[in-house]
Amino acid sequence: MLNKTNRRRATTLATLALVTMTGIAWAQQQGPVGKVGQALDGAGKTIKRGVLGAEAAVSDGFARTRSGVHNMEVVSRIYSRLHWEKALTTSNLEIVMKADGVAVLTGIVPNATAKDKAVSLTADTVGVVQVIDQMAIALPTRVIPGTTKTETLPK
Repeated sequence: MLNKTNRRRATTLATLALVTMTGIAWAQQQGPVGKVGQALDGAGKTIKRGVLGAEAAVSDGFARTRSGVHNMEVVSRIYSRLHWEKALTTSNLEIVMKADGVAVLTGIVPNATAKDKAVSLTADTVGVVQVIDQMAIALPTRVIPGTTKTETLPK
């Protein structure tokens, strides 16, 4: 014999089974072209587009990160080579790596020889395909004896 709690459970389960079977029968009658089928098909397409979009975004982010790390490695190699060059000890240089191995040199060097050396060392660095020279040569200065003044000499 069933007590009240068990009777409620049995009634609830029977109702759930009836609703489920009715829903399944209705969905089968609607078929894949019915409203439910269309809604499910549309939801599936939306999910697929979202997954493909997320995949592309992750792939693009990974490629940019890989490129950024590679560029940092190349810039580090260039800085090391320029740092140890005696002709460039008084130079103030900056290096920017662009896409596809293009290195841009900016800053001030003491003379044309130092400028040529910086371009040459950069071009010979692994990972550099092209060098864009935007460096300037410092104007010569002289110290005026007996003072702390300096003046720029004309070229």
